[in-house]
Amino acid sequence: MIIVIAGPTGVGKTKLSIELAKAFNGEVINADSTQVYRGMDIGTAKVTEEEKENIPHHLFDIKNVDEIYTVYDYQRDCRRCIDDIIKRGKTPIMVGGTGLYIKAALYNYNFNEEGKSYDYSQYNNQELYEQLLKVDSKSNIHPNNRKRIERALTYYRNSGIPISTNPKSEKLLYDTYFIGLTTDRNQLYDRINKRVDKMVSDGLIEEARKFYDLKMYTKAIMTPICYKELFMYFNGEKELAEVLDLIRQRSRKYAKRQYTWFNHQLTLNWYEVNFKNFNQTIDKIKKDIIEKEKSH
Repeated sequence: MIIVIAGPTGVGKTKLSIELAKAFNGEVINADSTQVYRGMDIGTAKVTEEEKENIPHHLFDIKNVDEIYTVYDYQRDCRRCIDDIIKRGKTPIMVGGTGLYIKAALYNYNFNEEGKSYDYSQYNNQELYEQLLKVDSKSNIHPNNRKRIERALTYYRNSGIPISTNPKSEKLLYDTYFIGLTTDRNQLYDRINKRVDKMVSDGLIEEARKFYDLKMYTKAIMTPICYKELFMYFNGEKELAEVLDLIRQRSRKYAKRQYTWFNHQLTLNWYEVNFKNFNQTIDKIKKDIIEKEKSH
């Protein structure tokens, strides 16, 4: 059986993954699109060597920031990892907040290799959306979901086929237990705010400065929340306090979007996290996984 741990940023997915790996002879597979890149450690809240507690981790730090890594690539690589871990009699534990990666790996989705990439920075959201409707009139992508619009346009330009015609299936390919971690919205937002402060004390500004000095404005760097915002500070466009507030604000909004996506796209078993006694949450989840295994 595969265990999936999903949920918004800052809710405790990493800690839970380690405890479940110890309990179920597991190995962790990254399901975060930003954590595949080397050097983007603090800004993406990547698991540290100390936090890993000698548990094997896969699909972290596999690409340089100037390389393109697509959902097609992830689907291929993740399924290889899953099959290898199961073959060795262990439990794959997928952890991350990139819902599309999770669906691509576990469901019967067909993706084509994306091939050439394109720069859409000269277009605003409305202009991009209008371009999409010209080539895919049946698209149901929201006009403000820029990331998906760009992906759909790139898909069309490389394949000549509208992405809405891409065969999708809700058929799950593996026996999977889906875990969603949640907490009170105010508590989550408070944790996100405090985590930004901790990232700064851990060296976030220095990490971002390294990419800035190297003029690394790649898709990998400009996608996550933090680096592009700090570039505004380095450019003298904003004060540091303004930028850090912007990172907090965008992180909170991103968490809200993650909730919406997971609620609509995946059938998760939601667990309210007890941050005062996290072991209580872990024990409840462990018990439910054991019950599911017994029922098979």
